[in-house]
Amino acid sequence: MHCGTLRKANMAAACVRRLGKVGRCFLETRSGTISYLLGNVGAHGSRRAYSTGEPGFRSKLLTSVRAGAGSALGCAFLLGGGLGLYQTVKLSVQQHLADEDRKVSGDGLKLTLYQYKTCPFCSKVRAFLDYYGLEYDIVEVNPVMRQEIKWSSYRKVPILMVDGELQLNDSSVIISSIRTFMTNKEKKMSDIVRCYPEMKSLNERGKEVMEYNNKYWLMLSEAETGALYPEKGMQKEEMKWRQWADDWLVHLISPNVYRTTGEALASFDYIVREGKFGTVEGFFAKYVGAAAMFIISKRLKSRHNLQDDVRQDLYKAVNDWVAAVGKSRKFMGGDQPNLADLAVFGVLRVMEGLEAFDDMMKNTKVKFWYRRMERATLNHEGQSQSPSNH
Repeated sequence: MHCGTLRKANMAAACVRRLGKVGRCFLETRSGTISYLLGNVGAHGSRRAYSTGEPGFRSKLLTSVRAGAGSALGCAFLLGGGLGLYQTVKLSVQQHLADEDRKVSGDGLKLTLYQYKTCPFCSKVRAFLDYYGLEYDIVEVNPVMRQEIKWSSYRKVPILMVDGELQLNDSSVIISSIRTFMTNKEKKMSDIVRCYPEMKSLNERGKEVMEYNNKYWLMLSEAETGALYPEKGMQKEEMKWRQWADDWLVHLISPNVYRTTGEALASFDYIVREGKFGTVEGFFAKYVGAAAMFIISKRLKSRHNLQDDVRQDLYKAVNDWVAAVGKSRKFMGGDQPNLADLAVFGVLRVMEGLEAFDDMMKNTKVKFWYRRMERATLNHEGQSQSPSNH
């Protein structure tokens, strides 16, 4: 291949990787799996659009789009990616003035969450913090430049800073650490975090990723564990379904949100409207981004061995969850949500406002559980369990 052509192909591939981050908060995040960035838009009630990216499914979806995807598509990505980059930089100041800067009433730790608004893993953490009524600030990270986390060697989100000093990475580690702190009256947060050591490993594609040991465990004494999980099997059940949310449920979001060209366009229409793009910028962000994610979603469908109609996989997963909760319980945690409830809810709500979400609510049995979870997090019903005694 001519050197000039090769350079253009490489440039196109680089732009695809950049644009994919802005179009998909869903990729790789958990020992080499995929996380999702274009997942939702905002906290409760706000609209969401998707893609793939975070740590437990460690966000790096775009490696599936290669330079050989075609020169025409490459040129489109170059143009759209450049405009998208310009727009995200232009909006970076405005993002800090957005409604994400809200605080939730609570007490205890001083928490700052660095996030992508549309990331399901970030949504999981917000659901947890909201339910327990913990006060936290949000810093919205520019998904392309990531200047807001340039101080960190860990380049994924969510990141939770505790008291301005202690950095927690990975959504499941964040949740397990904070919940341990709320329950254990002896250990400091710095001691608890050491119970979740980092471990490098290779994912299924041979890429080195960072994993965290014990991330679904709460580091509690036998007495504390018995008080928190009074019935046999409760802790094991919670851990199983927390991992299920990370290892399976998350991977169903992107293929469903970008299932058709129409749905891909609708998803990016949400992004454009929420991002207040100009007319020309919005046009390219919507159509180029939608085209990219439509292609990527097909690759994800193949990678995860999903059915041709990916809705069926989503419906089955959601109904499996509802069946696990059962008819006799309001939540998997009983009368109150447990960490598995909060994880599944956090992942699913990133589809709100999109066709996939409406279809899920209409064609599965999840509606009543979902609405109960919505009220529980909105009203901070777990606030009485906040770490006020520390």
